[in-house]
Amino acid sequence: MPSKGLGVGASSKAFAEYKRRKGDLYGHYWRVPAVHGTRKLRAVHIDTNYWKSFVHARLAVAMGDRGCLSLFGAKAEEHRLVSEHLAAEYRVRTEARGRTVDEWKLRASSRSMAGSGVRVSVPPAQRSPKSHE
Repeated sequence: MPSKGLGVGASSKAFAEYKRRKGDLYGHYWRVPAVHGTRKLRAVHIDTNYWKSFVHARLAVAMGDRGCLSLFGAKAEEHRLVSEHLAAEYRVRTEARGRTVDEWKLRASSRSMAGSGVRVSVPPAQRSPKSHE
């Protein structure tokens, strides 16, 4: 299933605030709005600000501690691309509408990574076969 990253900022409508309609699917900071009777393509909408913060927070946990996310192997070259993606943006803590959100901004001439963390949250039955690659 295609995905669409949405930078849900502090002043934006949070996923939890959407009125649930028949046919909508909801998960942990992702949603699939129903598209019955429209010409829209059904896609997973991802709160990219949440998932970027989630991945960065897990990488900051000490090795072996609960919630730790680590990269396997000892060859730095094997992780160059993911490292470039992770370092491509910086967070700006923003407050609005009674919420505090990390909003991610792209550094000049950098690559961006979004949606990787959400893959573990979307049930396998909702994924397309190619999404496992």
